[in-house]
Amino acid sequence: MKAMIFAAGLGTRLKPLTDSLPKALAPLAGRTLLYNVIMRLKSAGVDSFIVNVHHFPDAIISYISETPELASLDIRISDERDRLLETGGGVRFASGLLGGNSPFLVHNVDIVSDLDIKWFESQCHPGALASLLVSRRETKRYLLFNEDDMRLVGWTNISTGEVRTPFRGLDICHCVKLAFGGVHLISPEIFDVFDAVDAEPWRYPLYDACGNVLPVSQNALGERFPIMDFYLRTASARPIYGVQADGVTLIDAGKPDSLAAAERFVEKLICRK
Repeated sequence: MKAMIFAAGLGTRLKPLTDSLPKALAPLAGRTLLYNVIMRLKSAGVDSFIVNVHHFPDAIISYISETPELASLDIRISDERDRLLETGGGVRFASGLLGGNSPFLVHNVDIVSDLDIKWFESQCHPGALASLLVSRRETKRYLLFNEDDMRLVGWTNISTGEVRTPFRGLDICHCVKLAFGGVHLISPEIFDVFDAVDAEPWRYPLYDACGNVLPVSQNALGERFPIMDFYLRTASARPIYGVQADGVTLIDAGKPDSLAAAERFVEKLICRK
């Protein structure tokens, strides 16, 4: 199985640490965030890795080649040093490395968890364009799902009341609100859907809470776009589902305090082995 690791971000939330190194190489229990994700995925059966790079790209490339446990793996670089393409653009740019007939996993480099990857795969819908790891945890921004089948229907920011949905008149009071966990399983058909949206972008509008079309949602995707905006625009035409994993410990280690919490968590995991 292939997995793409999003490691191209600027890591602004981790400044000043990321003034001199990429977020992917932030230290974690004697190793790095990147090492932690790759080795966890390897233990789950992933045998081919794609790592996208932008911020201090050569540092990541050198780290992989100079770390024996990583240098021995099939790790390929999707080099975005000339332009940061965001998450959706990053997947699209790596199409030549991700191409094939099988779904591929995508994992944020700063997500530290005890998720059973094989369990997650087993819960994904075989006909889905994408299946997203979600859980019940406190945040301001939630994905919205149907109550009966966990199909993605929208997004909301509860602090501002903002809503984005491809379903005009969606009643979010009857939706399940869950937080995204930075892990997705994606069908290879996604590359064809990227092209379909670019060919006829007006067919994939998003609406606000009042049913007004969001003008930006009628633009072509182009090279640079967030994957979540793409999911929301296509959710009415293609099935995208949530996989709920409430018993999982999941830490977004992209901030100094949460990086410290991730360090303590990983050290505990190591002691249990």
